[in-house]
Amino acid sequence: MNPNMHGSGASPDQYDTCVIGAGPAGLAVARALRERNLPYTHLERHTAVGGLWDMENPGTPMYESAHFISSKTLSGFGGFPMPDSYADYPPHRDILAYLRSFADTYGLTERVEFGTEVANVEKDPEGIWTVTRADGRQTRHRNVVMCSGAQWYPNVPDLPGHFNGEIRHTIGYRSPEELKGKRVLVVGGGNSGCDIACDAARSADHAVISMRRGYWFIPKHLFGRPVDTIAETGPKLPMWLEQPIFGALLRVINGDPRRLGLQKPDHKLFETHPALNSMLIHHLQHGDIQAKPGIARVQGDTVTFTDGTQDHFDLILLATGYRHKVPYAQKYLTDEQHPDLYLSAFSREHTGLFGVGYVETNSGAYKLFDMQAQMIAGFIQDTALGKPSAERFARLIRADRPDLSGGLKFVDSPRHKGYVDSVALVKYLRKLISSMGWRAEGNPPPVTSAARLTAVKAEVRS
Repeated sequence: MNPNMHGSGASPDQYDTCVIGAGPAGLAVARALRERNLPYTHLERHTAVGGLWDMENPGTPMYESAHFISSKTLSGFGGFPMPDSYADYPPHRDILAYLRSFADTYGLTERVEFGTEVANVEKDPEGIWTVTRADGRQTRHRNVVMCSGAQWYPNVPDLPGHFNGEIRHTIGYRSPEELKGKRVLVVGGGNSGCDIACDAARSADHAVISMRRGYWFIPKHLFGRPVDTIAETGPKLPMWLEQPIFGALLRVINGDPRRLGLQKPDHKLFETHPALNSMLIHHLQHGDIQAKPGIARVQGDTVTFTDGTQDHFDLILLATGYRHKVPYAQKYLTDEQHPDLYLSAFSREHTGLFGVGYVETNSGAYKLFDMQAQMIAGFIQDTALGKPSAERFARLIRADRPDLSGGLKFVDSPRHKGYVDSVALVKYLRKLISSMGWRAEGNPPPVTSAARLTAVKAEVRS
């Protein structure tokens, strides 16, 4: 009899860990568990691994022009770097190939139950979790790791007035072909908003980007190198000194943003999620797109902006972000914007509930996912073995609230609720990991995966 089946009468130490989602976060967790020979069940509603990077995955926000916003050098999982043949900022197809190669190399793909959507998770009085699939089947688990992603539920603000044209969120945007022959307004200054605004600059009849505040636009390359590698290997300055020095450099590179219709930032550098985009400035400089402030009202096909200017549009694309919604476990989380998870990974109130993929920070995500996955697996293993480190860490989960701002005062916006500085976060994670006797990243594969990656890339591109 399967010890995970509901009603089996198995003792609690026989229950395994259920990992929900086979995107980058779920794969990192699966590797960490498998490396420790910890039993787990891996569920994925789609038919393949890759999460949102698979454009065939229903509901993904992925679009044709999407690239990684952190460089390949700093973006791979521990022990499994991205190939040297990749571009500095790989396109989405290469990221998907990388993820599938990672899953195949570590033997993770064959462990996934594909086409299995989770409808609900429920904790019983003994602390065991029942996972109910969409088809009604149930299994019981000691732990549940939520890895179903944070960019599936769009944040759709109401625009004041009535617009006669089309309004939609960018979650459904795929290709510049959708913009041809149209007057397009892109709303939002995040990285996807800037990307899609550049698509509109090249393809639409008329293109405008609307942003409620000014942003610092960081070029992807500086001195011929990916900008994040300079930050990683360059001199370490205190934040109070780094902000004015790098801010002055950006002013030299980009000039006064008001020349281009952009607003002057109302915050210091690094106090919002970084806008890594070189092309938007280029298109603004060449008149391919115009920048406007926030929207005051819409009427018919006319949009009035907060500076009093007006323009006419056929399509409004809302690049207004996402809610960190987890429908199957929402009652165990504090809110839909930023779940109150210790170190963005450990439920403070519900033992055995974890999440990876919900950290909001200013660096590449995969190394952070890997560190969180390794901590979760280390904690699960030590708990099963009854080690004192498990109880010490359990106390931290309940009570520890470290300052991970890195000296930054993040802007007051929904996205930045719970936002952390990556340098401060990594430093704190490494300190904790060392004190618990865990490791910070996964092991390299036993054999090279170059041939497999080449094969997967060809499959993805076909």
